[in-house]
Amino acid sequence: MGRGVCTVSSCQSSVVSRSLVVSGVAVIALIVFSGARAFQASVPAAPLWDTGTFSILGYDPATGEVGGAVQSRVFSVGNGVLWADASVGVAATQAIVDIGYGPQALELLRRGLAPDAIVKQIWENDPDPLPDTWSKQGRQFAVMNLKGEYAAFTGPKATEWAGHKSGKYTTAQGNILAGPAVVSNMVEAFEKTPGHLSQRLVAALEGGQAAGGDTRGQQSAAIVIVKKNCGVWLHNDTILRLQVDDNPEPIKELKRLVDIWNTRKPRSVSPECR
Repeated sequence: MGRGVCTVSSCQSSVVSRSLVVSGVAVIALIVFSGARAFQASVPAAPLWDTGTFSILGYDPATGEVGGAVQSRVFSVGNGVLWADASVGVAATQAIVDIGYGPQALELLRRGLAPDAIVKQIWENDPDPLPDTWSKQGRQFAVMNLKGEYAAFTGPKATEWAGHKSGKYTTAQGNILAGPAVVSNMVEAFEKTPGHLSQRLVAALEGGQAAGGDTRGQQSAAIVIVKKNCGVWLHNDTILRLQVDDNPEPIKELKRLVDIWNTRKPRSVSPECR
């Protein structure tokens, strides 16, 4: 017989066979689907974006300047992590990031709250809008006022290794790091490095990277330093703000720029800052 042609008996047999095959496929599909659902239920959803970062906040009592520096294996980390206001202080927000922590911290500093109270209030009042994929339990942030007083927080679900380290007029914090030596090295480098605050902050980043840094590697770095009316030109609170947004060695490039700035040291025209 030709192709596509069958007798009644042969077609009936074919229909039965096909029904069994289809039923078998349906059963297998159901088992696979059920297994997939069970697997999905047992494995928490991965975060939507990478979050690994290490940062440091620092204060120089000799100049009254306050600032921070950061490095991460993400593009343009300086656009979100560091927040500064020369009237009140500086903050860093990272790890399952809520950018809103930055401006909230500065506003609470303006109201006169102490850094530890600010950290507590911001985190407790976080409505946690994405608990399954971007939980507040993984956030990390730090706040410092114009006296060099500070507080830091690392959420219990921040990606390992995650933590922070206290020092004299400085706090270092990070996540997805090689280990606790990263933040310890940062504090040590900040405290032992002479020179301008910018040089001490960059030395801290170098110290953190020497201990393994972000386990995913390097991509961007940034620094900001402020003091009221003491930036270059008139009515400028920014002493220094630099960003390296995409570079295989962003800390090295940031250091090069900071060294150039320190060679030239542009001054404010405000009499109290000369």
